[in-house]
Amino acid sequence: MSSTTTDPAAGPDGAEGRDPRTGVFVVFEGVEGAGKSTQIRRVAERLDAAGVPYVLAREPGGTEVGERARAIVLDPELEMGPEAELFLYLAARAEFVRRIVAPALSRGELVLADRYELSTLAYQGGARGLGIERVREMNRFATGGLAPDLTVLLLIDPDRGRRRQSGTADRLERERSEFHRAVAAAYARLAEGDDRIVTVRTEGSLDRVHERIWAELARRWPAWFPADAEAAGNFSSPDEFHDRGTARDGPHTEAGKAGEGTE
Repeated sequence: MSSTTTDPAAGPDGAEGRDPRTGVFVVFEGVEGAGKSTQIRRVAERLDAAGVPYVLAREPGGTEVGERARAIVLDPELEMGPEAELFLYLAARAEFVRRIVAPALSRGELVLADRYELSTLAYQGGARGLGIERVREMNRFATGGLAPDLTVLLLIDPDRGRRRQSGTADRLERERSEFHRAVAAAYARLAEGDDRIVTVRTEGSLDRVHERIWAELARRWPAWFPADAEAAGNFSSPDEFHDRGTARDGPHTEAGKAGEGTE
């Protein structure tokens, strides 16, 4: 597990100086169309097949506040300044940490999240021009300093990623190509020299990309991500993320401790 967790000055549960984490927190990130939602669901299905309990959530979302903020910030009919956009994301994230992530980690669970703090640093801090370090400090306040143990950053050319998308574009997806290239550049800068971020190429089939991701996870936490676990047969991509209360019973607390970072 990474050493950068809850800020001792202000944890998300309000208890100063105490880091309650005993679980593992993994986040999937990438530009639009990188395939992060598909790949996180594939990991979840493989965990299902292996009988490993987990919590799967998206961000912003997962809580009533988060889902309402998500609907506003992604509404293509709305216009807003970058500051308002940032505060909506941070409000959703504060609830996400307090009500989903921190409790699950304190119970010794594995948490998989589709987006988290790196998105805000890249999109609002970098591409919107609000300043990465300025946004980082505000994010730290919203989360109590709770950082992922690992962020899986999927790499794809942003123009190619946007061509892969289908359906009605949301407010951010409708931004100009220059904006999405700025997001990709910010992601690249943020990943440099940070051993809590692993970059994964998206060339090749979905199965090949999945195996690259699983290998990285299994290397760090073999008890959570067994190297010999077979991939699910068809990767049907469930429509809904698992509710935070649906992590199945299992020896996850001890497994998590036994499989903590091998690096």
